[in-house]
Amino acid sequence: MADTASGSLALSKERLAQAVEAYARGDSDSATDLALSAYLDGFEPVEPLLSARDAGLMRRIESAMAELRAAIGRDDTPEEVRARADELTLLFHEAEIALAPEAGSAVASFVGAFTILLREGLEALLIVIAMIAFLRQAKREDVLGYVHGGWVAALLAGIATWAAATYVITVSGASRELTEGFGALFAAAVLLSVGIWMHGKAQAGAWQRYIREKLSKALSRRSAWFLFGLTFVVVYREVFETILFYTALWSQGNGGAIAAGAVVAAVVLAVVAVAMLRYSQTLPIAKFFTYSSILIAILAVTLAGKGVAALQEAGWIAVEPVDWVPRIDIFGMSPTIQALLAQILVAAVLVLGFWRNRRMAAHRLAADSEPAGSAGPRDDREGEPS
Repeated sequence: MADTASGSLALSKERLAQAVEAYARGDSDSATDLALSAYLDGFEPVEPLLSARDAGLMRRIESAMAELRAAIGRDDTPEEVRARADELTLLFHEAEIALAPEAGSAVASFVGAFTILLREGLEALLIVIAMIAFLRQAKREDVLGYVHGGWVAALLAGIATWAAATYVITVSGASRELTEGFGALFAAAVLLSVGIWMHGKAQAGAWQRYIREKLSKALSRRSAWFLFGLTFVVVYREVFETILFYTALWSQGNGGAIAAGAVVAAVVLAVVAVAMLRYSQTLPIAKFFTYSSILIAILAVTLAGKGVAALQEAGWIAVEPVDWVPRIDIFGMSPTIQALLAQILVAAVLVLGFWRNRRMAAHRLAADSEPAGSAGPRDDREGEPS
């Protein structure tokens, strides 16, 4: 892997030099394509390993690459573009040092394996546990099989993807980013609907009406397969990314340390899952839906940012860096206008949806408090997230 990493980064530096030459000739389109190739074909294959070895350096390279592409897109002077490329070349030199075999100690492999699985697994776990807890609160354990089937199918699909990528085909850097990007945006869109829906059920009397009028019929139709699909997409995206990281780590040796890190992370995730399930059972139904809707809203905003960032790295969305936005990976925040606007849009829709839920609940309470016969007929039907 050391030779592979060195060769990949050498390709990145070669494509950077070609991009600078093309830009100097006035060929901005070729410069953009070459700069994108420097990332997707050269840097992307070693990104998982570098993330495990030196996450800070990996983020600096991503930011510098975004700055270079933005400079080309803004029609900056050739000197400014060359300066951006020179900065990236120096960062690639640092990456070569970080990826050297002597830098791969057993401790580093253990920490990398532990943090990768914990980080990727926690995101999927939170969503899956929220759905399981929801079905238990609703006394619909008979539908739990769809949720469990979703994450099991995602794990099997992840294994099949690893086998295909290892023995049959080569998964390109663009394909990886597109898979992560579109998966994240799809999950964000679904969670947006689910979050607003669950918040609505947290309002006074809403859950009891839903149980009485719709739940049994709703969850016996397309909603059960909806739960399966959401679970599959969310878990597969994380499994796909985890496989990329672990494949890169495993190629460096220290298999025992990597396995130990994975086992410890799995134990931590299991403890978190059990604690969340037990705690959710003790919550009153209204509080459960309130907390779950807030959690899902945060995850929707996070995935929107991650999805846009991945599509930017694949070259599908333009990049406009901003200095005043921090990079906070845990919340999917990237220092670009496009990623920021996507998260603001999702957050705004959530705030509007939550406000509408509260307003409708207040109207119902006011109507229910009126003397019998003084109010006209009302339609209490509410949509479901499917």
